[in-house]
Amino acid sequence: MADAPTAPSVAPGTRATIGDSEFDRDTAVTRRESGAPGVYDIDLSADWTIMGAVNGGYLLAVLGRALADTLPHADPFSLSAHYLTASRPGPAVIRAELVRTGRTLSTGQASLFQYDEEGREVERIRVLASYGDLDALPEDVRTSAEPPAIPPIEKCFGAEDSPTPVLGGSGITERLLLKLDPGTLGWALGSPSGKGEMRGWFGLADGREADPFSLLLAVDALPPTAFELGLSGWVPTIELTTHVRARPAPGPLRVSVTTRNLAGGFLEEDAEVWDSADRLVAQSRQLARVRLAEGA
Repeated sequence: MADAPTAPSVAPGTRATIGDSEFDRDTAVTRRESGAPGVYDIDLSADWTIMGAVNGGYLLAVLGRALADTLPHADPFSLSAHYLTASRPGPAVIRAELVRTGRTLSTGQASLFQYDEEGREVERIRVLASYGDLDALPEDVRTSAEPPAIPPIEKCFGAEDSPTPVLGGSGITERLLLKLDPGTLGWALGSPSGKGEMRGWFGLADGREADPFSLLLAVDALPPTAFELGLSGWVPTIELTTHVRARPAPGPLRVSVTTRNLAGGFLEEDAEVWDSADRLVAQSRQLARVRLAEGA
């Protein structure tokens, strides 16, 4: 078991609240008042990029907001996203629609579009999702899963501790309070473990507490497990499925990501997100492409 969680270091009186934070502003979508229903506009922020690419978890949260506004249920339960083309910072359009609704769950789909250099509309992401009411779930939990063993936050390391900046720049590191387990930082020291594991503490830098939508970001916020396999560079997501299991308790989150198989230039990543009450609040699996060096 991990040591008892301690709160991230945010100056008193400066902590943002849910609904009034940088994350909320940058994932907010604007419903078009005219035209077909379920159409939303957003300006994708460059503040959530890594190596020049818009983070996949941030994009999932954006689409999650549009679906929450479209569907009769408010909480994301399961979202399966296919990343068709690389998204860029700037204007985007989301089209969302209700597929089916029931008493406890509703299902919808949404796509995000941008325009290319010739002015043609290009679909970037397509999501199929089920929503419900997390507060209505029964409290009975039967599990063999255990929280990851991560050292206390003060004994872990963040981007600010690195002697060299991230290649290509990284706006997202300034938005997050991300502290990585030293046991999964061999890649940063030139000695990757080869185990394909990444663990760390996750929070938002402005102190905003976690909610179901920030969990969509958390599952894709840690460095790629490919780094601990001795690989470097961008690891683009092909498909990401996320399950939100519970509304997180206040306090920092612990995130564990593992991969067991890299083959044919692709790997899977399984993520677990645990809250301060030792509850598994989100899980995900993604398929990602790895840019192998020639001869690797």
